[in-house]
Amino acid sequence: MHTTPDFNASVHPEAARAMPVPTRLVIDAPTRMFHWLFALSFVGAYLTADGERWRLLHVTLGYTLAGLLAFRVLYGLFGPRQAGLGLLWRKLAGAPAWLRSLTPVPGAGATNWRQGQNLLMALAVFALLVMVVPLTLSGYGSYNDWGGWLEDVHEFFGEAFLAVVLGHFALIAALSLLRSKNQALPMLTGRVEGPGPSLVKNNRSWLALLLLAVVMAFGAWQWQRSPNGLVSGQAWSGLLSGQSGHDDDD
Repeated sequence: MHTTPDFNASVHPEAARAMPVPTRLVIDAPTRMFHWLFALSFVGAYLTADGERWRLLHVTLGYTLAGLLAFRVLYGLFGPRQAGLGLLWRKLAGAPAWLRSLTPVPGAGATNWRQGQNLLMALAVFALLVMVVPLTLSGYGSYNDWGGWLEDVHEFFGEAFLAVVLGHFALIAALSLLRSKNQALPMLTGRVEGPGPSLVKNNRSWLALLLLAVVMAFGAWQWQRSPNGLVSGQAWSGLLSGQSGHDDDD
């Protein structure tokens, strides 16, 4: 059977290479906005954990983490199916079966290592969401002087949270190398390469902007109600002069 070659591709190969790669929308805007606000809030809270001069900013970022978690739970329960927490739970529910597949059984198929990689990713996300609860509760109790022991609890969960975050980053980097594809890019653009229909039918950009506005409004409200703002003048002076804020309690 005679086939006609693609004239444009053969005559103008550079034009074929320049054609856009089809993409699909798989993560909606509110989920991506939550992810980056959540990450920035933790980084900011961790960096401001030491010293009285940064304390109100640290507390504000902690409250923000708790509020973002509440949003994610509600959005996972009442939002679109693609953003539902049920997807995360179903991945975790497959852990026992996958672990059993690691034991060689005559006649059984090969272990699905890709499923194991996705399981590790889901476990990291689940741990980050769950740990926000004891992290913020212990921080709130410590801030309100419920007991000195809560400071140790808060510090423990803060370091544990950081460890999971670093593990999450390492896993993304490793999967990006194994799969020869940037695994973090979809959380920025919401899209993955490949033909087919988009999983997300409504991007809900308005909800993402509303979430950002609420977070910024809460920060501004905290700033306004504090006589010295979220960051003291001494902290700014120390930061500009290159001095550490770790001597605040001396």
